[in-house]
Amino acid sequence: MKKKLKVLVLFDGTSPTKLDQDFTKELKTKDWKTEADVMAALGKLGHTAEHLAIYDDVDLVPQKLETFAPDVLFNLVEQFKNKSGFDQNIVSFFEMQDLPFTGCGSTGLTLCKHKGISKKILHYHGIHVPNFLVIPRDQRIGRPRQLKLPILVKPVREEASYGISQASFIQNEEQFRERVAFIHEKHSSDAIAEEYIDGRELYVSLMGNVRLTVFPIRELVFREVPPNEPKIATFKAKWDEEYRKRWGLENQFAEDLEPALVTNIEQTCKDIYRLLTIDGYARIDLRLTPENKLYFIEANPNPILADDEDFALSAAKAGLAYSQLIERIVRLGVKTVRG
Repeated sequence: MKKKLKVLVLFDGTSPTKLDQDFTKELKTKDWKTEADVMAALGKLGHTAEHLAIYDDVDLVPQKLETFAPDVLFNLVEQFKNKSGFDQNIVSFFEMQDLPFTGCGSTGLTLCKHKGISKKILHYHGIHVPNFLVIPRDQRIGRPRQLKLPILVKPVREEASYGISQASFIQNEEQFRERVAFIHEKHSSDAIAEEYIDGRELYVSLMGNVRLTVFPIRELVFREVPPNEPKIATFKAKWDEEYRKRWGLENQFAEDLEPALVTNIEQTCKDIYRLLTIDGYARIDLRLTPENKLYFIEANPNPILADDEDFALSAAKAGLAYSQLIERIVRLGVKTVRG
């Protein structure tokens, strides 16, 4: 019987927080489902779990450690001062303090966050990525040379499809210039333009450090999208229930994949995971063309852990009940050697 642990679960604060702030009310709302699910699972497993929300003050962590000495931090922090670009900095802070934590380390988070850098690394190692171009904010917006239209234009560092809409699908140079300017200004971000890959949208969940487990493959299906319309995972396509119903968008387990193809997808995802120095757990987004050619789109270290999201559903399909999944993540966090 493994000993029960003391676990400090770290949340995102949406405004400045206090050390002993109680989030019982928030944990009953839809927006806090992941946090509530994780806390409930830790309780069910018999661990002693407390929570702390970080908004703009990392000093809260050492203060909390004085009164509650956890064996591991369960890291659900994805931003700092509402900026999602700082998730790797928070984790660097844990690493500097030698604190064990769940999920991905700072190097993996940094490499995955920058869509241009992750694609350069993987392309170098022979993994297919769409042809792409990064347009920095201080650079004149020229023509998308070297790229075949249609292309997708998105912020280079956002995740969860933030900044991706139907207007991201570009079919001429005028649209290209408009969208890049929009991303530079509205998102205060460099832009990435990449060739649109027509095909199936696959989501592959993995877990582990040295030995990796690949869970059954999920797919975003576009049932009602007309054949000539782009099938892209926009922000609305992922998060807006009404929109998803209207276009017949549904996340399900991928069907009709040949066993040899599944093996190839799994091996490719393991290679991606290792090349981007991911540890803990991650979801990798791919496109599969009608000719069964596989393209890397992006990697999401620390994907959403709610019990009804793709990662947990894939684990459940592999026979790992939700509380067992959380247990596995905690134990990995305790024993990961960093630095």
